[in-house]
Amino acid sequence: MHEFRYVRLFSDASGESHFQDIAVSLDRELSVPPAPPLRMRALGPAVTVALVGGEYGWHGEVAHPSPFRMLQSYLSGAVEVTASDGQSRRFGPGSLLLLEDIRGQGHSTRILDEDVVMLVTQLVGTEPGA
Repeated sequence: MHEFRYVRLFSDASGESHFQDIAVSLDRELSVPPAPPLRMRALGPAVTVALVGGEYGWHGEVAHPSPFRMLQSYLSGAVEVTASDGQSRRFGPGSLLLLEDIRGQGHSTRILDEDVVMLVTQLVGTEPGA
């Protein structure tokens, strides 16, 4: 495995939010001898990491921008996120979503099927790719 795919949600210059599929190579070694090395890719410095959970049926119906740049790693349950351009995507265990729609119209989210738990990592900086 030398490539990993995740989804980015961002705002364009007019404030409309869109999804973008990203593929990154795991281009560095993480070595902790005597174990053999693993492959890795740094995604940037973080401010804080938190476990966030929500109950089945929760729906943030009103579109809103992300409060800060963050990575959402889904551990259990599933959500449907709708960008302001109308496209919806489902994210569940094993999914990674990079939210960079910190300005503009934002997105809405609803929890599907069962309660959800995610690991949320607040990233340094306020600009995409910062």
